[in-house]
Amino acid sequence: MSRLHPIISVTGSSGAGTTSVMRTFEQIFRREQVRVAFVEGDSFHRFNRAEMKAAIADAYARGDHSFSHFGPDANLFEELQDLFQTYGETGTGKVRRYLHDEKEAEPYGQDPGTFTPWEAIPDNTDMLFYEGLHGAVATDEVNVAAYADLRIGVVPVINLEWIQKLHRDKLTRGYSSEAVTDTILRRMPDYLNYICPQFSNTDVNFQRVPVVDTSNPFIARAIPTADESMLIIRFRDPHGIDFPYLLSMLHGSFMTRANTIVCPGGKMDLAMQLIFTPMVLRLRDRRMAELGLR
Repeated sequence: MSRLHPIISVTGSSGAGTTSVMRTFEQIFRREQVRVAFVEGDSFHRFNRAEMKAAIADAYARGDHSFSHFGPDANLFEELQDLFQTYGETGTGKVRRYLHDEKEAEPYGQDPGTFTPWEAIPDNTDMLFYEGLHGAVATDEVNVAAYADLRIGVVPVINLEWIQKLHRDKLTRGYSSEAVTDTILRRMPDYLNYICPQFSNTDVNFQRVPVVDTSNPFIARAIPTADESMLIIRFRDPHGIDFPYLLSMLHGSFMTRANTIVCPGGKMDLAMQLIFTPMVLRLRDRRMAELGLR
């Protein structure tokens, strides 16, 4: 953890909704004029799209039906830890981008599903912001979570997560229901071993719980809306959290435990704004004080 070069990491599974959380943070950074180095978790996959397909086929041929993007063999955990450590110490580090589609790939003159070259993070950023699968991962070999100053988990209940992934991959990526289901099944061992444990390392977890029937996510015709959901917010350390203020600002909210507040799902963006704006400002003020500017 770093006073001079803080790191915020947002962690969630595929289809969990981490991109929406990133957009909320972008609003905070823009409003508060915080200069941020953004890092996408996909850029720390080990293989490009074609290589990953080949690696999955090879794993199947060897009888391994659980090789996935969630596990260490398909990711650069050591390099991600090095980035967090290096940025915390120096304010720089090596990053690249994964180009998901033709729109992202066109400016680089590359094919979709490939990586841009590694390059240095620009100087003079106030903090680093990571969004992806492994921002709080800890194994016997690496401990990425130890180098982040603020760790946030995005964890819909599993049926909702599957519904969101099914709809996203079918509508925006052209996959069949059978292909997405196969991916979910193949990833399950790594989900249990490398995704779930991270949410014990996070400082704040956001879990969306639908209040409509999602018993069979594989036949759901629509993603439950925010108004059809409740949001559970859990703080690992509730010290310093102004719960009376949050309850007064989030209409319809209530507390279920000493570190847990529940509010209507449609209040998620507002809840994040209220909770994370002061946290971001504290990280920035701590940096400014370290630089002797406050």
